[in-house]
Amino acid sequence: MTAARPPPARPHIGIRASTTQFSSYSIVDWGEDDAWDSGSDEERSATAVSSGSSRNAKSPTSTAKTTPARVVPLPASNTSPVSLSSSYTHVNAPNPSSYPPVSAFPDEPTRGKERAGWTVIRKTKDPEEDRARTIAEDDLESEMIVGEMDTDSLHDRPAETPESDVAPSLKIKATPKIRPEVQKIMNDPLHIVHMFQVTSRSNSPAPSTSGSHPVSRSKSSDTQSNATLMRERSLRTNRRHKFVQCLSKSEVNIAELRKLSWSGIPATLRPVAWPLLLGYLPLPTDLRNATLARKRSEYDSLVHVAFAKGREGLDQAIWHQIEIDVPRTRPGIPLWMCNSTQRCLERILYVWAIRHPASGYVQGINDLVTPFFEVFLSAYIDSDPEQFDPELLSPDILCAIEADSFWCLSRLLDGIQDNYIFAQPGIHRSVGRMAELVARIDPALAHHLQAQGVEFMQFAFRWMNCLLMREISVSNTIRMWDTYLAEGPDAFSQFHLYVCSAFLVKWSDKLKEMDFQGIIMFLQSLPTQDWTDHDVELLLSEAFLLNSVWHHAQSHFGGK
Repeated sequence: MTAARPPPARPHIGIRASTTQFSSYSIVDWGEDDAWDSGSDEERSATAVSSGSSRNAKSPTSTAKTTPARVVPLPASNTSPVSLSSSYTHVNAPNPSSYPPVSAFPDEPTRGKERAGWTVIRKTKDPEEDRARTIAEDDLESEMIVGEMDTDSLHDRPAETPESDVAPSLKIKATPKIRPEVQKIMNDPLHIVHMFQVTSRSNSPAPSTSGSHPVSRSKSSDTQSNATLMRERSLRTNRRHKFVQCLSKSEVNIAELRKLSWSGIPATLRPVAWPLLLGYLPLPTDLRNATLARKRSEYDSLVHVAFAKGREGLDQAIWHQIEIDVPRTRPGIPLWMCNSTQRCLERILYVWAIRHPASGYVQGINDLVTPFFEVFLSAYIDSDPEQFDPELLSPDILCAIEADSFWCLSRLLDGIQDNYIFAQPGIHRSVGRMAELVARIDPALAHHLQAQGVEFMQFAFRWMNCLLMREISVSNTIRMWDTYLAEGPDAFSQFHLYVCSAFLVKWSDKLKEMDFQGIIMFLQSLPTQDWTDHDVELLLSEAFLLNSVWHHAQSHFGGK
């Protein structure tokens, strides 16, 4: 896997405290503060873009020298007695355009040559304990199990040897698994559903043997634990079967699909369910494949037109900002450091920007592409998308992933475009409503924030602009978006308001013990690294309760 050098680090703080009212802040005050500042912003690329379509023309690259990281102070116009403003970048921050040059011809890259895989590292020294935990966390990937629990029968992979017992020269490197039916899946995503139907019919339940052998007292606790795991897996498998039945109909019932999706969509079925929930693909099955082929062809034409004149034909202001932001997208994640992934992201963002001149490209939109790309990539592989090198896929499949991600991003942004037009009025409106809502559901917290001089715009602007994607992982975001898509087209603006409010109140006890600087530092780097789907579901449940109580009480929001 060819990878770019590490992008600038994430931590950023742009803070100005004052006693002025929230409404007195303009987008100039806070929108720019939350953006990234680095020496690389003033650098320009020199390499020309090769002309052609997304397959025949890679996005522009350059090899400018690295500019040392520096601290960028805020403007001196702030008269507040409290001021904290810094922007940190990686000590060895590269030029955003310093990743290796890309060939103008798709056949020239080293696709097909040997690539280094990733070393399998054990987290525990007990294989049985690790396998049991994997069984508990497995997501809907096996059929219902009946009878005595056999951990080996629940996994296709054999038990692994603890790392401490393996000589360094004998460590196994994992080979990414690509589904053998990738061409069928590309032409018809419903093939994924058909695969599960075949598997369900071909796999018969194992006969129960629990009554054939007496169970010793020493194994009674293990038996009870295994029985609990079987019940949980059975419930999940039943949900998956309901999804398969819903998606297999000649015309999908969107109300039924939304009802099922609210509690989460099986990972393997998201590439089918998300386009339907977003309205990217039609509900009748017989129209779906033709629509998919037409939309992918249309995107290919858009890319060809946008990049036909090379770098000189691009909107330089838009391209310069995209070129800066792409290497900063999900830093440290192998998938997003691959050159092929970064080129896809550049094309998606640039084509969207020139098609929406009212907003153009705005920082934060790059983050919103990542869930779509990972979900569509997962349709073609049997491994973790974030650890996968997309260059292992054929060019036509990678192009299909890129096109599908573009159209789904477009559908999402259509509902929240006022977040990104001039002055970003949608974000200002949402942050104002959030401040009023928190004042009613947690008055003590609201009073403490006010007493410390903390303005909601200082932290909530990013929550609204990036839909909390810089506060939680992509996997957590994907689970959250299952519910957003189930809620309907307004969820990314309306329901998200209640999610952000519940998210802030979750940390209420800790925040009330902190001063201004502690509050801002804490909210800029929240302890969500270990969050699981369960944590996200608790947050969504709290948001649902707030939405049920307050959504129709518009008089409490000043009639807005």
